[in-house]
Amino acid sequence: MKRTDIAKNMALKLDGRMKNAGTPGRFAGDAVLDRKEQRKLDQAKGLIPFAVKLDAQLVADIRAMAESRHTGLNELLDDLLRKGLAGAA
Repeated sequence: MKRTDIAKNMALKLDGRMKNAGTPGRFAGDAVLDRKEQRKLDQAKGLIPFAVKLDAQLVADIRAMAESRHTGLNELLDDLLRKGLAGAA
């Protein structure tokens, strides 16, 4: 093998290990859940993923609002959508 092939293989191995390592505890708090566990918890709560495309400025405003309220994006969007639907009905 050439030196470049060896370096490429080592980089691929390192990349694979980094992807499978998970989130360090300092970023995830005390409990680190893998995707399966998180999906099961979300399903038990009746949550489903819902993807939408939004304007970049709107997303920036939503993130700023979530930061000012010290809450997550999911909770803030849930609150905003419920209020919007209640007002529309």
